[in-house]
Amino acid sequence: MMQFFTKSVLMRSLLLLLVSIGVGRAEDCTFKKGGSDAAAAYTITVDKYPSKGEFGTVQAAIDSVPENNHQWIRIHIKPGIYKEQVQIPRNKQCIILEGEDRTTTKITYNGHEKTDVSATFSSFSDNVIARAITFEALAARIYGDKSAFFDCGFVGVQDTLWDVQGRHYFNNCYIEGAIDFIFGRGQSIFEDCLINSTVSLRLGSVGPSYITAQGRQSKSDPSGFVFVRGQVVGSGDTYLGRAYGLFSRVIFYQTMLSDIVTPSGWNAWNLEGNEDSLFYTEVECKGPGSNTSQRVPWEKKVDASELSQFSKSVFINQDGWLNKLPDLI
Repeated sequence: MMQFFTKSVLMRSLLLLLVSIGVGRAEDCTFKKGGSDAAAAYTITVDKYPSKGEFGTVQAAIDSVPENNHQWIRIHIKPGIYKEQVQIPRNKQCIILEGEDRTTTKITYNGHEKTDVSATFSSFSDNVIARAITFEALAARIYGDKSAFFDCGFVGVQDTLWDVQGRHYFNNCYIEGAIDFIFGRGQSIFEDCLINSTVSLRLGSVGPSYITAQGRQSKSDPSGFVFVRGQVVGSGDTYLGRAYGLFSRVIFYQTMLSDIVTPSGWNAWNLEGNEDSLFYTEVECKGPGSNTSQRVPWEKKVDASELSQFSKSVFINQDGWLNKLPDLI
């Protein structure tokens, strides 16, 4: 989805991939036999300066996980900057990627090709957890169902986080970018996250910026981005989102919005004339950017009582998978 790779091409590629890998709901992972109710089967250690029994790259550690594994396996990544592309294939589920702090554990890769081959981190498997890691550059693309990210960072400019498809939960994460930097057809909740819109000066232009480009395609499509609490900060004129799909859906609830949010708030992009099918709304938001008096007239007007369908328990946790995650402490 970089400037030379159009969103229409990406969508065709995505649909072909979804047909090939399937989109069924994932089974839960199990815990270590004889251990606590929330214990990983074992831990693999990654260190930039490995000693005996450790891996020197994150990818090597992932490669060591057995195929079609059904027990949680923890990959502990020691502080350092790991310059590599990291991919979790579909047949290696139940993986926990754990750093020590997102300011000291970073994975980065300087990819400049098409979005679908340049991402620093690609996760195709169901049941993946990441904690306390920062992914930099064209940072991440997430395909698998039941994926959760705690205290992670996603840092880029354009297309930082490709939230492709599946149920995803982001908690206390930092997400930075300028253009469509959270995009895709994920069915996702972003809770207590800090969103930093850096405007597009770094791309050689003067903006504006777009935080989301959500790609919901039909009324029956369950996808959407829900931002709960957290903050939107940064510089320059910033839209909360623009339409990447005919039924694009984005909700900001109780979010602190700084004055970078442009008065109109949202952009129909290539869907002018079809705005009634879009579902963009802000409910109980605060801050200087939360004044909705000049928003686009097609922004949906709802109150908190109408948002129950977008609560964590209903929107992404219908089968209780979040309650079955291993202890990350």
